[in-house]
Amino acid sequence: MLWISGLMGFTVLLIIASGFYLHSAEQAEGVASKFQKQWLKHILGFNALLFIGSFLALTLLATQQVFAEPVAIAASKPMEMTMGAGLVFLGIALPTIFAVLAAAYAVAAIGTAALAVIAEKPETFGRSLIFMGLAEGIAIYGLVLSILMLDKI
Repeated sequence: MLWISGLMGFTVLLIIASGFYLHSAEQAEGVASKFQKQWLKHILGFNALLFIGSFLALTLLATQQVFAEPVAIAASKPMEMTMGAGLVFLGIALPTIFAVLAAAYAVAAIGTAALAVIAEKPETFGRSLIFMGLAEGIAIYGLVLSILMLDKI
């Protein structure tokens, strides 16, 4: 299982190195050649497939290893999960879900407007950054509400 984790790390490093190579090639020549772009596209696709395959293999192997451990089963008491408990946990997750969706919408709207304003008036960068932070705070409010609700179980 350790070699799969190493393979995943190696693919991430290769993707980062490919990005640096493409960036340096564009800086040196202005635009990378068509062959370099095609070659890099194939390499990045291979790395992405290798990463996804490694991730799936690691997930399957880790799941099998956890389920095969008799100590883990004996040490923990099995918790009974009923339909009511599942609905309670779903209800606790809803504030976070809606808050994150609202924050994403707000950040998208504010970010678009902020980029347009900063392009014309660069001195408004600090003010627009504050507005972006306030919009992202909406997600934190939903998370805090869910944590408070979890405490009541």
